Amino acid sequence: MNRTGDPYGSPVAKHQFPGVVVDTIPPPGRPSPERSAIRKISIRIVPFVALMFFINFLDRTAISFAAPNGMEQDLGLTAAQFGLASGVFFIGYIILEVPSNLALHRYGARRWLARIMVSWGIVSLLFVWVQNFPQLVALRFLLGVAEAGFFPGAILFLSSWVPAAYRGRILALFYLAQPLTSVIGAPLAGLLLQQHGALGLAGWRFMFLGVSIPAIIIGVVCWFYLKDKPADAGWLTGPERSWLEQSLAREEAAKQPEQKAKGGLRAAFGSGRVWVLCLVYFGFIYGLYALSFFLPTIINGFQDQYHVEIGTLTQGLITAIPYVPAAIALWFWTRDATRRGLRTWHIAIPALVGGVSIPLALFAGSLAATVAVISITAMSIFAALPNFWTLPTRFLSGAGAAAGVALINTVGNIAGFAAPYVTGGVHDWTGGYQVPMIIVGFFMVLSAVLITLLARRTPQAQQAPQSAPSTAEELGS
Repeated sequence: MNRTGDPYGSPVAKHQFPGVVVDTIPPPGRPSPERSAIRKISIRIVPFVALMFFINFLDRTAISFAAPNGMEQDLGLTAAQFGLASGVFFIGYIILEVPSNLALHRYGARRWLARIMVSWGIVSLLFVWVQNFPQLVALRFLLGVAEAGFFPGAILFLSSWVPAAYRGRILALFYLAQPLTSVIGAPLAGLLLQQHGALGLAGWRFMFLGVSIPAIIIGVVCWFYLKDKPADAGWLTGPERSWLEQSLAREEAAKQPEQKAKGGLRAAFGSGRVWVLCLVYFGFIYGLYALSFFLPTIINGFQDQYHVEIGTLTQGLITAIPYVPAAIALWFWTRDATRRGLRTWHIAIPALVGGVSIPLALFAGSLAATVAVISITAMSIFAALPNFWTLPTRFLSGAGAAAGVALINTVGNIAGFAAPYVTGGVHDWTGGYQVPMIIVGFFMVLSAVLITLLARRTPQAQQAPQSAPSTAEELGS
């Protein structure tokens, strides 16, 4: 984007596009269309989609809170069975991930995201009445089928609303929902688990009831609230809408010529960069879900290890601790990437630190030290993820972007199945979590190596989007 002078310190700024020069001279006392458009999106769209993500992540990880609080005992589950039930979610998720994202591209985000939410809310509600291990596995598989396409669809939807320079910051605002799911969701799950006997249900069954109803309600609201593209947004002014549409059109036109020559789907599935990004994401997701599914169980085990008694609510609060610094690290690390322009080390350093720290957590020697090391791991994972997701839409567009983002999430989420299953199985085999956490560390270090090698083989001009102009600092302020 070429600029004449400081767009907010001088009276005149021009955004140049092929054959078009648009003057953006804001009336006295009013922000420019660029600043006001990004601010409106960050207030009107991002929090709502983040709320959907919050509910999504809480629904899929609710099983991790239920397991050590009555579900394992009531259903007679071993650690390996729990790991299988946790991970089988991702088989259904993976099977329908790419078709679901292509359907979102065809039918529009508003309709498709609403359908996904209502579907997974209904399936999640059925967990209230699960009676045995086969039923649990079947419902977890169906939950994956219902949720397929939500996360990549949300990423694609948000990316379609903002130019590349602002995308990292917008995705960071969205991604804050994931650590906040544990910060808020873990104590919330603890409170729901304490309602043992309410409506004649065990505490863990009542918790599933409490987390499924919001998905159905917000899914219905989504149908009426979201808009598919800036042209449909009545809350944008004419100049704001024009700036967004022209900026996004200019970026689409500048994307790699070979994508247009091959066609969208071929560009995604035939791109070596896409497949390397799949492997990088695999490492992050392996660490994330090993942490998410087994952290409550590991903390529950502290009672015997350190001879302390930890109540249900306290377990939830301790589980939430690592995600508070994780949310802070996510925000400031992504803010730095926005200021400088994304660099390889914005992704590689967190992957390396997370990979080294997570095996050390089990050798820390005290409850406080263990939680501190786990906090470093959580900070590392969440600092890298929003920056990682700005990469695919840098060189893919249209159906290619829909397929590419879904493919990366699909292959990456194979780790969502592998991490809990392998972690549980190796725990049963070795009698502890030391070896499983070393495996987690290996995959995260591998991600750091792969993203570094990819950067060296990618032309410098294509490695990162430009840094955002100074107005990006206004987001979230």
